[in-house]
Amino acid sequence: MQFLWRYIDDLVGKGLELPIISELLMYTSASLVPMAVPLAVLLASLMCFGNLGENNELLALKSSGISLQKIMSPLIILVSLITIGAFLFNNNVLPYANLKMRSLLYDIQKQNPEMQIKPGIFDNSIEGFSIRVEEKDPRTNLLKGIHIYDHTENLGNIIVTVADSGYIRMTSDERNLVFTLYNGYTYTEMQRQKKQKKEKSYPMRRDHFQVQEMIVELGDFGLRRSDENLFRNSYQMMNLSQLGEIQDSIIKEIITEQQSLSKIINDGSFPAEKRIVALQDSSDTLRNETVVKILPTYELFAKIPREQRISDITTAISTATNARNYISNTYFTNDNKIRKLRRYQIEEQKKFTLSLACLVFFFIGAPLGAIIRKGGLGIPVVVSVLFFILWYVISLTGEKFARESVVTPFTGVWLSTFILVPLGGLLTYKSAKESTLLNIETYSEFFKRLMNSLKSKKKSDSL
Repeated sequence: MQFLWRYIDDLVGKGLELPIISELLMYTSASLVPMAVPLAVLLASLMCFGNLGENNELLALKSSGISLQKIMSPLIILVSLITIGAFLFNNNVLPYANLKMRSLLYDIQKQNPEMQIKPGIFDNSIEGFSIRVEEKDPRTNLLKGIHIYDHTENLGNIIVTVADSGYIRMTSDERNLVFTLYNGYTYTEMQRQKKQKKEKSYPMRRDHFQVQEMIVELGDFGLRRSDENLFRNSYQMMNLSQLGEIQDSIIKEIITEQQSLSKIINDGSFPAEKRIVALQDSSDTLRNETVVKILPTYELFAKIPREQRISDITTAISTATNARNYISNTYFTNDNKIRKLRRYQIEEQKKFTLSLACLVFFFIGAPLGAIIRKGGLGIPVVVSVLFFILWYVISLTGEKFARESVVTPFTGVWLSTFILVPLGGLLTYKSAKESTLLNIETYSEFFKRLMNSLKSKKKSDSL
């Protein structure tokens, strides 16, 4: 539903067939599986062990000498197989589904709409025409203040149609648009084959009409599928091997640019040093011998003629400005590449964490269900949603820190797992030890005794 509400404007009014919509929803559903499976495992384990605890079946099993770990062992094997299947799905099926969904959604967004013209905006969705309307009646679809610029001959605005009002409709075969225009005129510039260079006349023709119909051919109005290779470089459309290859190439590019920058900075010495050497070589000549005087920098600079000093200062400022711009551009280029690299690294780690989340949620849901002893779709659903939201918020926070290079991608993506694994171990320990920490009946009995004591105290005070 979130996907539909997000892209509802791109889907409505496109004349899409049911198979196209079904294909898009199928690929979208596949992209939601990695998030749905951990939540499903959490809810199922809570309901299963909650029902066992509510019906005292866990108590009967434990009375027979079967520990909670042994009761959970068959399900641990099952959830481990689900985890492996989720990893294979995330690595092989999910990139393909994302690629198909993104390509299809891109084609749908480019699809010419049946009626996309908005008031006060030039619409160029119809090839060869630019259309603008002043007003549009939302009930009757009557357009007012219509301007149609015909660019089919690629000669500019030589054919312009203006109408007070009119309607636009599509033919039944969805291949033509029919403009029904009222009270207007068509302006046409007369393009003569030969023109004299000094001629300044501009012949034109103006045709007035009360009712006019224009038919605009849309060509192949069916959905045109783009080449899927345009989207293969996105991090969501790659498996582990592809992510590893592109990370290596990005790292090599970053290292190459950093080495190039260091070489330029080290080789490009400041111009004053060259000027000092020149002054030393051109020192005074006495007795046919060259005498080199070592002077401070400011004295050497003072000996340079004024015009030369101005030229050197200008050159130094220009060199410093160019160096600063080069360093700044290199920094932003490398920063963008590092951010891009972080995306690929995060996606690589998510293929493991989203799969392992199934096993982590099982070790949270199973002991928690045994502790609260409530089955059905009531409390288990509430508890599952709360834990899932906690895991989701921590995951998003860690990913954001990783994208901003606050922490490493490994630390940011695995942050939620590092937090929830100890929680699952604690719940398993408490459940095995028959802890009443999360038992609702314990708290309900406590409040009942408290209320009874308050009532008895109130009666004694009244007596």
